[in-house]
Amino acid sequence: MKITIVGGGPGGLYFSILMKRRDPSHEITVYERNAAGATYGWGVTYWAGLLDKLRAGDPESAEAIAAASVTWTDGVAIIRDRRTVHRGDPGFGIGRRRMLALLADRARELGVRVEFEHPIGGPGAPELAGSDLVVAADGVNSLLREAHPDRFGTRVVGGRNPYVWLGTTKVFDSFSFAFEETEHGWIWCYAYGFSGEQSTCVVECAPETWAGLGFDRTSEADSLRLLEKLFADLLDGEPLIGREQHGDGAPAQWLTFRTLTNRTWHHGNLVLLGDAAHTTHYSIGAGTTLALEDALALAAALRDPSTPLDAALTAYGRGRRAELVSAQSAARYSARWYENLPRYMRLEPAQMFALLGQRHSPLLPYVPPQLYYRVDRAAGRLEALRRLKRWLGPRLARAAHRA
Repeated sequence: MKITIVGGGPGGLYFSILMKRRDPSHEITVYERNAAGATYGWGVTYWAGLLDKLRAGDPESAEAIAAASVTWTDGVAIIRDRRTVHRGDPGFGIGRRRMLALLADRARELGVRVEFEHPIGGPGAPELAGSDLVVAADGVNSLLREAHPDRFGTRVVGGRNPYVWLGTTKVFDSFSFAFEETEHGWIWCYAYGFSGEQSTCVVECAPETWAGLGFDRTSEADSLRLLEKLFADLLDGEPLIGREQHGDGAPAQWLTFRTLTNRTWHHGNLVLLGDAAHTTHYSIGAGTTLALEDALALAAALRDPSTPLDAALTAYGRGRRAELVSAQSAARYSARWYENLPRYMRLEPAQMFALLGQRHSPLLPYVPPQLYYRVDRAAGRLEALRRLKRWLGPRLARAAHRA
């Protein structure tokens, strides 16, 4: 096959690796509009289950990613000036630039052409001519997808809270949260390490807090200085780093998250992958994982060359949409938890942090927080209450989805 992949993110690169590894005779090219090493974002988070899947797909790239990753087990929250710690499952972080470099190197090693600084203008681009398969891995603003909006049934739902993606020289050895109350409302940060030198910090707040603190009218430098003061207990005197300092050439930008879905994931020989097909709120830390799982699923759907392309792409889209239901539900509830943060801030820090870990629950929005905390503690000891939670949860989730 002649396979053209538009977008050199983790999903597109990993798909090229899987296909070239399976059949070296495939002619595969990845086109990335940015220069090598130019990427928005700091660290990528993932969990041990992803490494198992990557090892099954390509052990060499999986081991390279594992070797370049840092790990943690604890979750730490600073609420006002009080600190609480919860034990958890091992999590992993790796620099996004580092992951992309490893995947690009592995793809080239296998014979994939990887072309940086090579934008593709749309479906009529000459680089796509003669391709048996075109993979749109060009992100949430995919030009290839947007050329056929009615065919894909694209739907975008805007979020409420502004957020900004930053780095810091503080190296965290746990996944850390900080919640600070200001005269304009609460502002909070999630932070995690991704190397021995830097960590990621994602800052979020309600729109009225964002405007009240002046982030709608201050420079990047002034915004960073204010955030460093607000999160001084978390940062231990280390600075925050914006995109300009990171070498991306653009100021740190406050955004609101857009949840994107598509009714179908292919049109003719054009198929969607990663953020071009779907997005999930950053607070569940699954975006890169889901893109890599898309790549695995698409490669699996194309395993049998006797299967017609349309049938294989249909099976891929149908299967992945079904698999994503639980992640997308968790992401919606996670985003809603943060959008309703004041509801939980009257609890003791340990209780609030416990409910932070339960934010994916479809039950939580409908139960008073203190009652939910008590029931959840009891459910850990009583099988009858565990069964009740398992029975009620999916029903409330389906009802909320229909609404």
